[in-house]
Amino acid sequence: MFSDLTGRLNAVCARRAPLVLALFALLCAASVALSVTRISVTTDTSKMFANSLPWKKRSMELTRLFPQDSNQLVAIIDSRIPEQGRAAARELAATLSQDHTHFKTVSLPGDNAFYNSHGFLFLDTKDLEPLLDSIVSAQPFLGTLAADPSARGLFGALGLIGEGIKAGQGIPSGFNGALDGFANSLTAAANGHPQDMSWQNLLIGKLAELGTQYEFVVTQPRLDYSSFQPGEGATTAMRQAINNLEFVKTKQVTGIITGEVKLSDEEFSTVAHGMVLGLIISLVLVAVWLILAVHSPRVIIPILLTLISGLLLTTGFAALAVGELNLISVAFAILFVGIAVDFAIQYSVRLRGQRNPDGSHPSLYDAIILTGQESGAQILVAALATAAGFLAFYPTSFIGVAQLGLIAGFGMLIAFFCTMTLLPALLSIFHAKLGNGTPGFAFMAPADAFLRHKRHKVVGVFALLGIVGLALMPLLKFDADPLHTKDPNTEGMRALHLLEANPLTTPYSAQVLTPNLTEAARQAAAFSKLPSVHDVLWLGALVPDDQKAKLAMIEDTASILLPTITVANPAPAPDAAAIRAAAVTAAQKLDAVKDQLPPPLEKIRQALHTLSTASDTTLLQASTSLTRFLPDELSMLRMALQPTPVTMENIPQDVRQDYVLPDGRARLTIHPKGQMSETPVLHRFVRELRSVNPDVAGPAMEITESANTIVHAFTVAAICALIMIAIILLVVLRRLLDAALVMAPLLMSALLTVILVVTVPETLNYANIIALPLLLGVGVSFNIYFVMNWREGVKGPLTSPTARAVLFSALTTATAFGSLARSGHPGTASMGRLLLMSLGCTLLCTMVFVPALLPKRPIDEA
Repeated sequence: MFSDLTGRLNAVCARRAPLVLALFALLCAASVALSVTRISVTTDTSKMFANSLPWKKRSMELTRLFPQDSNQLVAIIDSRIPEQGRAAARELAATLSQDHTHFKTVSLPGDNAFYNSHGFLFLDTKDLEPLLDSIVSAQPFLGTLAADPSARGLFGALGLIGEGIKAGQGIPSGFNGALDGFANSLTAAANGHPQDMSWQNLLIGKLAELGTQYEFVVTQPRLDYSSFQPGEGATTAMRQAINNLEFVKTKQVTGIITGEVKLSDEEFSTVAHGMVLGLIISLVLVAVWLILAVHSPRVIIPILLTLISGLLLTTGFAALAVGELNLISVAFAILFVGIAVDFAIQYSVRLRGQRNPDGSHPSLYDAIILTGQESGAQILVAALATAAGFLAFYPTSFIGVAQLGLIAGFGMLIAFFCTMTLLPALLSIFHAKLGNGTPGFAFMAPADAFLRHKRHKVVGVFALLGIVGLALMPLLKFDADPLHTKDPNTEGMRALHLLEANPLTTPYSAQVLTPNLTEAARQAAAFSKLPSVHDVLWLGALVPDDQKAKLAMIEDTASILLPTITVANPAPAPDAAAIRAAAVTAAQKLDAVKDQLPPPLEKIRQALHTLSTASDTTLLQASTSLTRFLPDELSMLRMALQPTPVTMENIPQDVRQDYVLPDGRARLTIHPKGQMSETPVLHRFVRELRSVNPDVAGPAMEITESANTIVHAFTVAAICALIMIAIILLVVLRRLLDAALVMAPLLMSALLTVILVVTVPETLNYANIIALPLLLGVGVSFNIYFVMNWREGVKGPLTSPTARAVLFSALTTATAFGSLARSGHPGTASMGRLLLMSLGCTLLCTMVFVPALLPKRPIDEA
């Protein structure tokens, strides 16, 4: 009955071909208009999971309460010495703060007055005491430098060392660590290659070690959501500002950009590039396979037009049903090309093989009707079963695949509709030619005979492989870390890898929101005891320990040092002659004790002699490079020597807002130990945190919870898909045996895929796991054709037109997936590889396992 219906439908479309073509042109135009105006793509991996999930709710709540941490664009400044980095960061921040077109906020988290003035309090007492002692011992020299912060003052201080040695006083301990720095900088300056000297490292190196080696400029850019890369304008503005920095131009400083906005834009760029290129390559290579499959351009062009029309209609449906695609659902286009072409190939190969009982060719019109009658039911069952395999994922919490399931599921129905209406009309318009000769693979007759006669042995081999696949299933690895699916060579990812090495800047932190500071203190203490925890940052952590003792030590130092380094009117900058005279004097004082000088001072003595005869330009450049950062460092030292007691109540609001909400709730940020990009280390960290508080949030928890969500979604969806496919097969085929003959190869191909994934190996991730619904879809399609042919009495499954259609359908599908595998985006490439593996296993089962599995019939003995 249905066969007659599809035959009549094909007849109507062939007779009214121009009208059908006009209607499809209107539908495609409407779909294009919808796609242009309504469809968008997001690279935000957090949107790939349902907002109703508990862990997602916690993450969203923290983002809402602390909006300053979201949508960030961050410049990471790396420099030879810390002062250059700080100066470059300040210059960059000042520039970006004036750009209200691209940036809403700009901040320097590492250059904060609170931290600068209380830095000494955050040192351990055992480190603070010797540091202060060394600064005090250098007091005479610091006084000289404060009164004359130039090369003249520096040379005068070095001359004092010579006098001290001559008087038998030795070298002050405060200068022991500094001498090498002085020696290297002086030598470089004397040789005409001046380099800025780091006074921070020389004077308070221990304090500098508290932070990171980088300076950060953190911004919240204004995003242009009309663009596929909303942060591109801000990123370009930041890059231009970085390139215009003085120290960047002289190659003393480098700046690299990262942050959530940068990573999202980069990911879209790489994914979009791979998708567009893959789609173009797919269509071109599909055309090549079609030439080999059907030979005739009068058939190939209708197939391609049908395929493109179906893709446009599916894209229009996606615009209506979804609107915003994600990194997984954006793959629907290539999947559509790979799967939907099967329907058109099945139809066209059978059309080309139509013959009258006497072996002559029927008319094209009659051949279209006969093809519709023969293939309509099979293609419909394949489309329904494939759609069911995809749609089973729609109700899951994994929105990424749920969207793909919805679009691809309806796409299969659209593909069936196009194959049964537009394709016959186009074949009629193009006056398609029927084929000559045998439409199938006549040379496969020996293989058919072998599989039929050795069917029990062949089935036995596959059964053993199935057992191996079952045994290997526990070895499957799933990696839900979204960073592992990004291109590691992009600027944003390179920057992120730099941060990962430092526990204080790692992207794998965790967060907890507590009701008040009392509870925050209790949980912070508990978290701090865990082996995987490096530190817990909260408001209380900003209150230094042993403040009374430290403040007393700092006050003693300040009483000695501040009067010396606080100079109201420092000496004006010297000219070249004054610098030369100071170099000569200092060299003479060191000459007087030449035999008693340690290697660094001897190197300094020689450099001073060289400078004393250098040109005026060399001397002035030397003065600039040697003391460029001295005034600023003395200023910061004066600030650090005048801290006030810190309590949780007097911490400034600009710092406090990152830890405490106006209603009293407090946030803890927990930094881990170890290489967190390694899955076992990450899972151990999360397990330990949850032993203290199961409601932990943050990136570390999101990665592990998203993995659990994905695995659960695929388990449930796979079971539902198999049940729905089985129901469709039972309803259509009406026999349990026939349904089992379709399902058994499907399960076998899944187990063979497991073997490949484990042995290659290929790690499963949230991008490539879509191979599962595809495996169901393609496997069901191929198997149904063979089983329904067997039901209808077709002998020699491998010599039939169906085998030819299945093979070339598989090749066109493999072409689509192969283009994904060549993508520069790791997630997309892994998707393509896994799809190719599953497709190869599916084809093997269809062409070898199914023919061997089909029970013998009386006609097979004839």
